[in-house]
Amino acid sequence: MTGRTVSSAGPAVPRSPLAGPVRRAAADIFSWRFALLLFAGAVVVYPLLWVVSLAFSGQQSLQLVQLPGDATAWQQLAALIPLPQQWSLENFRAVLTEQPFLRWLLNSLVVSLGTTLVGLALACSAAYAFSRFSFPGRDRGLVLFLISQMFPAVLMLIPLYVIVVQWLGLGNSWLGLVLVYAITALPFCVWMLKGYFDTLPYEIEESALLEGASRFTIFYRIILPLARPAIAVTGLFSFMTAWNEFILASIFMDDEALYTVPVGLRFFVSDYASEWGYFAAGAILVSLPVILLFLSLQRFLVAGLSSGAVKG
Repeated sequence: MTGRTVSSAGPAVPRSPLAGPVRRAAADIFSWRFALLLFAGAVVVYPLLWVVSLAFSGQQSLQLVQLPGDATAWQQLAALIPLPQQWSLENFRAVLTEQPFLRWLLNSLVVSLGTTLVGLALACSAAYAFSRFSFPGRDRGLVLFLISQMFPAVLMLIPLYVIVVQWLGLGNSWLGLVLVYAITALPFCVWMLKGYFDTLPYEIEESALLEGASRFTIFYRIILPLARPAIAVTGLFSFMTAWNEFILASIFMDDEALYTVPVGLRFFVSDYASEWGYFAAGAILVSLPVILLFLSLQRFLVAGLSSGAVKG
């Protein structure tokens, strides 16, 4: 008797004629996106590479390598990468010892921390009032805060100068610059914190009121601890506003001993001499405190940007 061999495998599944084109289209899209991201990353990294190379070159200028005409495409592409002939810390040493850079850094730190503290105090209280209370002019006030962000800060330069310098007499002082920076960043900070306060359940405050807690106690002991992610985002924004600002600081400050870092770095590049090596070294040094601050507040920043800061 002749036996028949029966395959244990199931029936063959017909293959879709569209499987191949779909797979190839997905691969093409992925490669196109990857190339676009790679190009965007190169555009962002290339200027930073110039700054780092110039800072560690020990010189005040940096030139690209000149290749002969018979060089390959890869050699020509590699020649576009700015690399110093020898690595040196001379620019950093000169900036820290021969220039008043540490004084400028201290001035920026004082002004930025003062701006952060004043801005958070005003923004937290104002945002809580806009979020929880109803009063005449509440909606119009929020609209005015939003409208103020539509105009560049340079347009407010003359009225701010008149108020701070002529009326208050706070020109060429840390306090005047702190007030200017805090007022400039206040509208955005109020809107961000109000959006986060709106997400907090009001039942928590009602329970505290029934227990006899005052409004200030509720705000200080309950609302502010719950709003730490949003406060971290707002505080970093206020700090960055004061740390990187140049125009207002250069106008309100006349004494070289009170210059902030952006104003001080301006003197490394002028019409008569350009010390680009010092400028690059100073730019790297001034970015280190911001990087450390961002790393320390990273978990709060992620929570604040992904939850309360998106609701308003």
